[in-house]
Amino acid sequence: MVNARRILAENGLHPKKNLGQNFLIDYHVLDKIIAAANISRNDLVIEVGPGLGALTDRLARVAGKVVAIEIDTSLADILRKKSEPNVEIINQDILKTDLGEIIVKSGFSCTQLVANLPYYITTPIIFSVLENGLPITSMVVMVQKEVADRMLAAPSTKAYGLLTLSMAYYGKVSLVANVPPNCFFPRPDVHSAVVRIDVAPQSYLNREHFFPIIKAAFASRRKTLLNCLSASKELALSKDAAAKLLAVIGLPENVRGEALTFENFANLTKCLH
Repeated sequence: MVNARRILAENGLHPKKNLGQNFLIDYHVLDKIIAAANISRNDLVIEVGPGLGALTDRLARVAGKVVAIEIDTSLADILRKKSEPNVEIINQDILKTDLGEIIVKSGFSCTQLVANLPYYITTPIIFSVLENGLPITSMVVMVQKEVADRMLAAPSTKAYGLLTLSMAYYGKVSLVANVPPNCFFPRPDVHSAVVRIDVAPQSYLNREHFFPIIKAAFASRRKTLLNCLSASKELALSKDAAAKLLAVIGLPENVRGEALTFENFANLTKCLH
């Protein structure tokens, strides 16, 4: 186990709840993250929230370069004192950082994001990468287990919804490991999971067409898809038009959005447009 308590005490520091600081201290989980990322010396790795550097040290051993972005100035100072030559520490808010510029300046052709993400900004970080079309081929990230369950959910389950379909649009999500609270210091109140996201947007689907449909479908889970589609101001479909659309792709009028697969929504999008 990484002795995070001792390192913090030696530097007169305490975990900051407002920054979501729960430091990963289990070597087995760290090794699973590294194995799942499958990093080579040809890769640039961007790490978000390196904390005390337990994961950073392992990344530096296998990557060509590691750019670790840490918002906490005190932790960034600790990391700079112990970092390997191929590690760059940036003391900045990840949501205000121009990752595209970092990637271009690095000169590396392959970029991965690997991180124990602060849970309060997990989805904003992931979607800032996906929606901006950054040249990042994969992400191996620690997220709250509830978020991982929603990413990986099957149709007609409680966890299935907008996040599931959004991730399916942008690539493939796979589970690396479930991580209990005792693998962190301090222990969080929730369970966690490591997921790998292979980024490969569905180029045959227009994003501006697809997302309004799935947003409408899950605007009210209790309503039928027919009622959800016809109630959407963005889609501007009459109930008759929505009924005809469902008929064309072979869906009954009483079907709910949670019952449709990604392929069903893709067909719905293509038929509508």
